[in-house]
Amino acid sequence: MDSKPWLKHYDSGVPPSLAPYPNILIQQLLEDSARKHPDAPCTIFKGAVVTYKQMNDAADQIAAGLASLGVKKGDRVGIVMPNIPQFVMSFYGILKAGGVVVAINPTYPAAEMVTPLVDGEITVVLAMSKFYKTVREACAKSKVKTVVVTNVKEALPPVLRVLFTLAKEKKEGHRVELHSGDVMLADLLAKFKPADRPHVAVTPNDRALFQYSGGTTGTPKAAVALHRNIVANSLQIKAWLWDMKEAGEITLLGIPLFHVYGMIAGMSMTVAGAGSMVLVPDARDLPDVFANINKYHPTLFPGVPRLYNAINNHPDVAAGKVDLKSIRACISGSAALLLDVKQKFEKLSGAKVFEGFGMSEAPTATHCNPFTGQNKEGSVGMPLPDVDAQIMDLDDGKTVLGVGEVGELIVRGPQVMWGYHNMPTETTNTLRDLGDGGAPWLFTGDIARMDEEGYFYIVDRKKELIKIGGFQVWPRDIEEALAAHPKVLEAAAAGVPHPEFGETAKAWVVLKAGESATPDELKK
Repeated sequence: MDSKPWLKHYDSGVPPSLAPYPNILIQQLLEDSARKHPDAPCTIFKGAVVTYKQMNDAADQIAAGLASLGVKKGDRVGIVMPNIPQFVMSFYGILKAGGVVVAINPTYPAAEMVTPLVDGEITVVLAMSKFYKTVREACAKSKVKTVVVTNVKEALPPVLRVLFTLAKEKKEGHRVELHSGDVMLADLLAKFKPADRPHVAVTPNDRALFQYSGGTTGTPKAAVALHRNIVANSLQIKAWLWDMKEAGEITLLGIPLFHVYGMIAGMSMTVAGAGSMVLVPDARDLPDVFANINKYHPTLFPGVPRLYNAINNHPDVAAGKVDLKSIRACISGSAALLLDVKQKFEKLSGAKVFEGFGMSEAPTATHCNPFTGQNKEGSVGMPLPDVDAQIMDLDDGKTVLGVGEVGELIVRGPQVMWGYHNMPTETTNTLRDLGDGGAPWLFTGDIARMDEEGYFYIVDRKKELIKIGGFQVWPRDIEEALAAHPKVLEAAAAGVPHPEFGETAKAWVVLKAGESATPDELKK
């Protein structure tokens, strides 16, 4: 059997390998774009543009500021912000200071923020003022010494800034009084010039990112990515979108930057191509999403199925008030992309929506359907350049299965993480040397199969398998069937305890507006 049948089905513009990868740090992707295209827009937010030169200069200033606060090589620094320009400059500023980024969901309650703050031994956090009180509450149980606070209005154009100050700042909780020792980001930036940036001896094999995951299934754990891992994946994704125009793409970023999907497949990939990022802080605010689409005409729109589905079913879209025609490519990730959602969005926009697969442990993508080639229903596509993938027997974890057989997906490639922070057992269980002379394999925990052309299909999560009286039932099969019903907007399924069979399947359904249906109708 051909060990890499997928290579025959790559788009003609995608190389089978990108090796050797450049021996650089993540921030050099920003520095290179700033050098080649200093005046090109890096971020666009509520009408305010930050050019590549301005973004790189601000990141240098933040690096100088963090050094003044005691941040040294290898120190973890938190970011608690939605999609605003300050997230981007903070991300690169931390790296330029020699630090390690720990991006935390800003909507978390304080109790959920404590784990990354404590486990990551974070001493400095950069946070948006709206979330300052929650961050401060969490910091009380950690070793955090300083919170650097930014107000969203610092990123707004002058007129909007005035209106925001008058109408929203206090009302919506953006105006805060700082605790002793905390500082405003604007004040910190004012103290330093870009030339004050520290020069720290960091290599591509040094740590760059702690991405915490697994909170719903156990103790959250930090997947540790090195600089070279993120550089490699940024370039792999950029190569997959093989006709990307340097300094010519506009990426609409509604997926959160604090998640590796938005951080790497959105931000880092766009920066590598000197593209423009239109930042949307909350993609659930569809009027804001639509306003940005109509005004800035994005060409790339990475997203999640739920967002595409919401757009498909919005009355403004049905009324022709949203011009989706500028969008040409949409990578869909984080959840299964149902065929109905894909086809409807493609019909409305003319874009190609292609599903991919990734995880925090390989930040972020390992597989994707081709941009111009065949997209197969239910498939997450083929391994990216330099990624190897196999299906492993679920029982012994050692036997490689053949075409069409179902087992655990394992992968290896240049983007696979270093390991988990302070969790050697979990690292050993997840990254395994199979004695074939290559790098360790990442055992994904996902049940999958591969067809004869090298396309992979995620059957389900290993831990989400429902066992009913000895039979194996996959939630996705149930979800696909329910989603095909014309009255159903969204559906989810999971296993619940059953006195006779051990487990049985339960489904939750959201109907489309104005529709009604009986349980029997949906079961049928």
